[in-house]
Amino acid sequence: MKIKLSDLKVLFSEEQIQNRIKELASEMNKFYSGEEVYVICVLKGAVMFATDLVKYLDMPLKMEFIRLSSYGSSTTTSGKVNAVDIKLPDLNEKNVLIVEDIVDTGLTAKFLLDFIACNFKTKSTKFASLLDKKIFRQTDIEPDYMGFHIDDKFVIGYGLDYDGYFRNLKYIAYADKSLLE
Repeated sequence: MKIKLSDLKVLFSEEQIQNRIKELASEMNKFYSGEEVYVICVLKGAVMFATDLVKYLDMPLKMEFIRLSSYGSSTTTSGKVNAVDIKLPDLNEKNVLIVEDIVDTGLTAKFLLDFIACNFKTKSTKFASLLDKKIFRQTDIEPDYMGFHIDDKFVIGYGLDYDGYFRNLKYIAYADKSLLE
């Protein structure tokens, strides 16, 4: 592994992340107004965000987990979305909240939103992303709920990884790009 903890620079602290999650949950609580919601967490990167978010949601909800991949062990997207596991229950006439870690090119988000639209007639479909990295956007996807905008940084921590490592950090950090090459 090329990167060490000492190489990382904190981008968003644990406190900043938790405060923003509470704000997002407040917005969602107003929108759903106590109605049942199916929260779909995109594994593995969004697991921390999703589990912290649902703690503040004040409505009946069910959690579903799917696995999509477009990065593999690279620091840049492959441009292809691989549906590793996308089994979902009947979402017809249900409120659906997709929870993702980061929107980069937007290809994964578009794939999932199109998949749900083609297979279900939901009551509502909303998309939440902890991070929004517009610099490489290839689609017109915009999260309905967004935690933080980031520029051209490879971020790790709080569920986001570098070759499977660093997901367990309580904060979001980045390393100089020279260390990633």
